[in-house]
Amino acid sequence: MDKNTLVGFALMGAVIVGFGIYNRPSQEEMERAQHYRDSIQAVAEQQEELEKAREAQAALPVALDSTSSFFQASSGTEQTVTLENDRITLTLSNKGARICKAVLKDYNDQQHQPLTLFEGDDTRLNFGFEGKQENILTSQLYFQTAQVTDTTVTFRLPATGGGELDFTYRLLPNSYLVDLTVQARGMQNFFSPSVKRMSIDWTQRARQMEKGYTFEQRYTSLTYKPSDDSFDYLSETKDDKKSVAEPLQWIAFKNQYFSCVFLAEQNFENATLESKMEEQGSGYMKRYAADVTAAFDPTGAQPSRFQFYLGPNHFKTLLATNDLSFTEKDQELEDLVYLGWPIIRWINRWFTINLFDWLLGWGLSMGVVILLMTIIVKILVLPTTWKSFLSSAKMRALKPYIDKINAKYPAREDALKKQQETMALYSQYGVSPMGGCLPMLIQTPVFMALFFFVPNAIELRQQSFLWADDLSAYDDLISWSTNIPLLGNHLSLFCLLFSAATIVNQMVMMKQQNAAMGDNQQMAAMKWMMYLMPVMFFFIFNEYASGLSYYYFISSLISILIMWAMRRMTDEKKLLAQLEANKKEPSQQRQSGLMAKLEALQKEQERLQQERQKRGK
Repeated sequence: MDKNTLVGFALMGAVIVGFGIYNRPSQEEMERAQHYRDSIQAVAEQQEELEKAREAQAALPVALDSTSSFFQASSGTEQTVTLENDRITLTLSNKGARICKAVLKDYNDQQHQPLTLFEGDDTRLNFGFEGKQENILTSQLYFQTAQVTDTTVTFRLPATGGGELDFTYRLLPNSYLVDLTVQARGMQNFFSPSVKRMSIDWTQRARQMEKGYTFEQRYTSLTYKPSDDSFDYLSETKDDKKSVAEPLQWIAFKNQYFSCVFLAEQNFENATLESKMEEQGSGYMKRYAADVTAAFDPTGAQPSRFQFYLGPNHFKTLLATNDLSFTEKDQELEDLVYLGWPIIRWINRWFTINLFDWLLGWGLSMGVVILLMTIIVKILVLPTTWKSFLSSAKMRALKPYIDKINAKYPAREDALKKQQETMALYSQYGVSPMGGCLPMLIQTPVFMALFFFVPNAIELRQQSFLWADDLSAYDDLISWSTNIPLLGNHLSLFCLLFSAATIVNQMVMMKQQNAAMGDNQQMAAMKWMMYLMPVMFFFIFNEYASGLSYYYFISSLISILIMWAMRRMTDEKKLLAQLEANKKEPSQQRQSGLMAKLEALQKEQERLQQERQKRGK
């Protein structure tokens, strides 16, 4: 750096330090701020205690009067029923007529046991019905069990004065989908004809399913689908609560790789959704709550129909589940697998997923599949890579002429003339300084597609490769007990290799840029920035999936090999001779918009210089 740059940085630092000292609060202001924070914390703790008290109160048995239509159902013995197909085992309780446990047969937890989505107190489902004389709250009532098969069960709540309320569950074959039908029979005297809706209170603690809490948290969120809009979700990184005015097709309590989705045939309305963070180490990620209303016909002529999807966030499985849904409208459940922004999502949906499935069908290990995917992608973008390299090679070939122009205009006040003459030289030889940028820009969505695909590919879950025992989580070959800020308690070897390979790749690229444009101050600043980025990547990706770091590592290695091969294939002397052969005379050149602007700026600069000279005289 030159003297002026150093002085500039020093002044900036002095201003920042001075501004910080000037704005430093007084002791009295600091005490007031601390008192305010303590008050906020006290209110938050008090609110949390009240919520715990409400939950405890809700868990108490319902004390119904003996005159109640459901007095007999207020006490009893909890009984369970098991429904099962090839993919899932469900345990349902007659207390509240709800699903109390869901186990997926095709997936294992971190202890290598069949994966349990929820169990026991993890989840709560309460239906509320408004009657003429009293209300029905199902969560503490004991239903009678009827019509039990391997895949169906009906829970019945009989009323003393006649009539009954049926909850019928049906597990679809070879699917993660469960039908739920709620229907009143002969209860016209209990309900008012004006009753058209029922309330539903659904809560669940989302278990930590994966190895890394931080990485799983990024993809764990309460997600919902408005009827006439695309999906939306609550914050993944903080407590969040939202009241949704528009009707909802479904609500999903989502983990990174698994979801519990509640769908309504006639949509949910008046939804209040809430997501709260759970402490790391508790075994849970989030505490979800959804308070909604749904259509209900008290005459029983039109049953209320719902569905539960209790399964993996697998794109094609969710896509197939849409066809099993009871509505004609597309549920778009596949949106639970986040594949990136619109253009990137399109690439992932129609290219990446199909390529991945095709390679996986060959029975290859997951590490080899990722390697082959990377090679195929690199081959597909090779024409744009070559075009970008060739543009840079042409600029390197013309560097002797650029050096002459730099020597001709050493003064700073001639910078505009130097720029104009340099652009004229490039135009004369048919070289565009931006010729390498557009091809690289075209490549970016393809590489970004894999960035979004890999962390959401459930196929990588618990798949080992080399020293990584789970490509969907970080590889902690090197670990320690103390938590180090920014680094954590482990060192991901694939992340370290990826960062090192990126630094080497940046060195190769910067060397190429220096050869083309010279080693000036701007290039020196860019060089430090390019070397700093891989270091930043290391601290960011150390918690990320090892499969993603592995992909970027081999991608950087292949880029280095491609660049080396292109340099060996390119003879810059022959390239310069070709440029000389295609050189255009000034009269044949077509002036670009940039050249016209530079020429106009130069004329304006000359006019100002002449005016200054006149004033000086």
